[in-house]
Amino acid sequence: MVRERYEKELFYLKQNIVDMGDISSQLIQNGMKAFIDLDSELARYTIEMDDLVDEKEVEVESSAFRLIALQQPMAGDLRLITSCIKISLDLERMSDLAVNIAQLVERIENGHIKPLVDTKKMGDIAVSMLRDSMRAFETSDIELARRTAKEDDKIDRLFYSVWMELIEMMAEDQSIIINASNLLFVIRYLERIGDHACNICQSVIYMVNGERVELN
Repeated sequence: MVRERYEKELFYLKQNIVDMGDISSQLIQNGMKAFIDLDSELARYTIEMDDLVDEKEVEVESSAFRLIALQQPMAGDLRLITSCIKISLDLERMSDLAVNIAQLVERIENGHIKPLVDTKKMGDIAVSMLRDSMRAFETSDIELARRTAKEDDKIDRLFYSVWMELIEMMAEDQSIIINASNLLFVIRYLERIGDHACNICQSVIYMVNGERVELN
């Protein structure tokens, strides 16, 4: 009976992480769409959705600490529990970054200064990395975790490309500085989201085999 309750607690812990990942993914998508379309209503909805992630993070921490304190888990389960705590922190920070993007909608004056093709690509890759990192978590797939982390190179290349373009545009036309600066914030937030996805991949590898790796 005790073991059965313990297994249910572990399942509940993992499911909360999966749920957090789903919500975080939706937040990033919504935040990017709101920014690209300058959709104030979607931006407000995205900001409000962040409360769901915060609630899940509290549930994960409470469940994890309860399992550690009361069940004294063995090494494999302990790695799972501690990895869940770390992953929840990364997911919470990713969600905060999505909210930051949504909050920039109101700061754009007179529309975007350039087509946001590469910025949208960065957002799409970030969402894909998050989803794949969570799939690696659900299936304990180390190889998927490693492949997913490599996708961060694409985000980094796009970041530097857009960053250089914006710096050059601001040097030529000071009237766009406010909008260009806001776009610089967006690509920086997306670059950080990619880094957090890499952190999740690292946590997955540690969870599965105890290996501590640096993928970022």
